[in-house]
Amino acid sequence: MIEFNHVEKYYGDFHALKDINLEVDPGETVVLLGPSGSGKSTLIRTINGLEPIQEGHLIVNGFDLADPKTDMNKMRKNVGMVFQHFNLYANKTVLENIMLAPRKVLKMDEAENRAAAEELLRLVGLVDKADKMPSSLSGGQQQRIAIARSLAMKPKALLFDEPTSALDPEMVNDVLNIMKKIAADSEMTMLVVTHEMGFARQVADRVIFMADGEILEDAPTAEFFKHPKEPRAQKFLSQIQH
Repeated sequence: MIEFNHVEKYYGDFHALKDINLEVDPGETVVLLGPSGSGKSTLIRTINGLEPIQEGHLIVNGFDLADPKTDMNKMRKNVGMVFQHFNLYANKTVLENIMLAPRKVLKMDEAENRAAAEELLRLVGLVDKADKMPSSLSGGQQQRIAIARSLAMKPKALLFDEPTSALDPEMVNDVLNIMKKIAADSEMTMLVVTHEMGFARQVADRVIFMADGEILEDAPTAEFFKHPKEPRAQKFLSQIQH
């Protein structure tokens, strides 16, 4: 599904990603952990082409993102992304936010599109907010709508870039519970950048630990939390847990 081969990423002279080699299988849930500035968000943003790579190859669902001939819009149809901030269209209702991309990109039949959007609202527990404007919703509710909007395109992979970091603490669990439900009930590939250790323990098949633009550890979840091998990972976990 996703394969990094010797990927390098620079911002000017700053070396943001260093020799990244990583494979993510279809249906796998992978959590990326590490200190701030370690390259986690940069890595996840390269997967849907928001950040171009300078060296190596990045294959996403058969598309080589290093190839200038790759149709990035076609690739992105299969890769959804949920950001820290919700980026909902303020001038459209909740239901219209969810229906817009399938209408414009997939040319979905309007009745089918509406039915699918309403089903997604049931999934995220906000069917009663269909005709509301985003500004009337809490941050946690807006993030759940953003997840529904990403799912509306029926992506094969869903990327989460610290989806709870901008939320008040009491709203975090509602969003994490939706993410757990997606991971449990679908065959979707998920990559999640987060600092929510409980979520990582419960949901992730694997944990990737990054620091200074490098992958220092790639291990099954239980193994990582019980016996992290890298000293940086050990220090990170001890600080998070205390």
